[in-house]
Amino acid sequence: MLSQQTDMQRALSVKLEACLVARNPRGMARVREALEPGYLYRAAKLLAHPSGDVLICTGFPVADTFETDGPAGALALYEHCERLGLRPWLLAGEPLIAALGGMARGLTLNTFDVREAREAAERLLEGIAPVLIIVIERPGAAADGRYYNIRGVDITELCRPAEPYIQLASCPVVAIGDGGNEIGMAKAGDILTTLNIKPATSSCDELIVADVSNWGAYGLIAMSEYINDMTVLSQFDPTPLLERLIEVGAVDGVTHQTTPTEDGLDATAGPLIVETIQELCAQTSTQRVSMQ
Repeated sequence: MLSQQTDMQRALSVKLEACLVARNPRGMARVREALEPGYLYRAAKLLAHPSGDVLICTGFPVADTFETDGPAGALALYEHCERLGLRPWLLAGEPLIAALGGMARGLTLNTFDVREAREAAERLLEGIAPVLIIVIERPGAAADGRYYNIRGVDITELCRPAEPYIQLASCPVVAIGDGGNEIGMAKAGDILTTLNIKPATSSCDELIVADVSNWGAYGLIAMSEYINDMTVLSQFDPTPLLERLIEVGAVDGVTHQTTPTEDGLDATAGPLIVETIQELCAQTSTQRVSMQ
């Protein structure tokens, strides 16, 4: 019976993984094919700790501020970790941490220098021994050590390096991305060279790809809730999260407008993906009941 339940959870994971890249504006459907199926299930299992600290790193600089994609998913993951009994910390650049204020426990990425970033990571990890690190929509350095946005523009001067935190940590790392230029995307391998980007070279233990990184977070939360027999994304609506972020300075990463949208998509896109995730989970639950 336990084996059958695990098989159903893995099958659900694959369905969720497919729905997260169904639009495929940036080639993430191809990247998904390069990954071992079931990564949402495996990532959700990494959240299965009775207690402990979780670092959630995010923040992609754009238009002299930060974009809505990434922080919304990070905050949703933060709240989910608290429901699981874990102690989450948001790790991001000073502008984002300052803007969020009391919304979350914050740890600041202060330096633009790689050597100094490594020293800061060593100090932080001496005080906090995370059981898991989740990196969502955080710029990853390319092969030349520089950081680039999705259009190939060098944004190194805007990026505080976060790679040392995942390189020095002794815990697993889950990364979430939607373009190929984010931390952890090298897990997908050579497929990144087929995309019109300067790919990140950092890897991770489990990579989650989605058309919008926030959606990858919602998929991970749903998979974790399903495994833990929780109501999947109960009363969850991404729009208020996005509205909170634009109130503190976030913009849509594509349009650069202060709208509760993600990556230039219509405002209905986020709520629709949440509904699709809920429907897939409900269908699997119905199948599970009928087999008992």
